[in-house]
Amino acid sequence: MGKILNSLNDSLKGFIKNQHLFFVATAARDGRVNVSPKGMDTLRVIDNNRVAWLNLTGSGNETAAHLLDINRMTLLFCSFEKMPMILRLYGQANTIHAADEGFDKLASLFPPFSGARQIFDMTIESVQTSCGYAVPFFQFEGQRNKLSEWAQDKGKEGIQQYWQERNKVSIDGFETGMK
Repeated sequence: MGKILNSLNDSLKGFIKNQHLFFVATAARDGRVNVSPKGMDTLRVIDNNRVAWLNLTGSGNETAAHLLDINRMTLLFCSFEKMPMILRLYGQANTIHAADEGFDKLASLFPPFSGARQIFDMTIESVQTSCGYAVPFFQFEGQRNKLSEWAQDKGKEGIQQYWQERNKVSIDGFETGMK
């Protein structure tokens, strides 16, 4: 059954590496709780207490807004194949934009993505495993290319304009830190 740990171990790091999908949850003091599915090759385990994920341009920017209000984040991974398991990472994260110090070093850990918006650098405070016995089986067929195609079609200037129009303020009206 489930365990609460202070950090990741090699087995859990391997589990994360094999996942095609993870979920990010954040909340500000007021407004909506946001849970977002994330895919593609956008997450890296840096060490036993640190992960980074490259956030691609999307219709909202709730995570960045929430972190400016309350610096807390939960990442959830669950196995849809083989042995059942749910893994949660609890911690605090910093939002790093392309103009910020440290962005290039972290960005070098990921393949190049058109529309990369920011990197969230998360310090893990605790790790929880649970059984996942109720999670159904699903078979991975592949990543969607739609977001990458959309970002390439927009181009760098089009993406930056999109950020100004759609990503500077959250759906609850909170600033996101986009410049």
